[in-house]
Amino acid sequence: MNKIIDKLESWKDIFIANIPNIAIATVVLIVAYFASRAINSLVYKVIGKRIKQESVRNLVSRLASSVIFLVGLYFAMTVLKFDDTLKTIVSAAGVSGIVIGLALQGTLSNTISGVVLSFRKNLNIGNWVETNGYSGEVMDINLNYFVIKEADNNMVVIPNKTILESPFKNYSLTTKMRISITCGVEYDADLERVEELTKEVIKSNFNQKEIGKSVEFYYTEFGDSSINFLCRFWVDSESALEKLKAKSDAIIKIKKAFDNEGISIPFPIRTLEFNNKLNVKNIAKEKVSQN
Repeated sequence: MNKIIDKLESWKDIFIANIPNIAIATVVLIVAYFASRAINSLVYKVIGKRIKQESVRNLVSRLASSVIFLVGLYFAMTVLKFDDTLKTIVSAAGVSGIVIGLALQGTLSNTISGVVLSFRKNLNIGNWVETNGYSGEVMDINLNYFVIKEADNNMVVIPNKTILESPFKNYSLTTKMRISITCGVEYDADLERVEELTKEVIKSNFNQKEIGKSVEFYYTEFGDSSINFLCRFWVDSESALEKLKAKSDAIIKIKKAFDNEGISIPFPIRTLEFNNKLNVKNIAKEKVSQN
């Protein structure tokens, strides 16, 4: 009993001697707590102008808040002279972090990739992109995956790591897109008139002067049934779907113009010739007699 009392008395003396340090450490922790909350709100508002993803904003703001609080905790433990204990905790945390990191390597990689993608200026929600064999509108950049809405309304979920490591095409980075149309005309057609008419159709329906571009027209080959050409022009568009609509409209207009001018767009024709002059009637009679 006397040993217990002596031990408690020694603890009391240590506590009384360290009251100033305990008070300072408590103040440091309180200040760190409120500072971390303020940093959380501030970072959330600041990055909210650049990052539209709620999950990513929460992650970044909480990480900043945690860093501030951990710094305060470090100073508090230093004031209480818990340096050896702190070193032990840090060492244990380091080993545990390595083990957890190896176990969750794929998940952590996708999470970090999601944060990196959210800060990219050349990739935002609402952009029309093409990557990993898929093309569509970016609907969400989450902490673990990337969501694309294709033109047929299907949702494609792709891991963030795959997006970050693969090249992608962002149609929304520019408001101008070039459209290429290939076609063929009959061999008897006036080629100069075909070129002139095609350019007139494009210029009258797609204003190239406002875009600052010109219509390109080239004959490319002597085909089996036609002389083929390539026509290229520009349109104001930010998505592949708008580009597809413009191309469809141009094809309709060119076809109507060719019909009005009597210019034919030929299709492959196969002609069969029988030079042996087979007598079908005699062959039929021979078969009947054999029966």
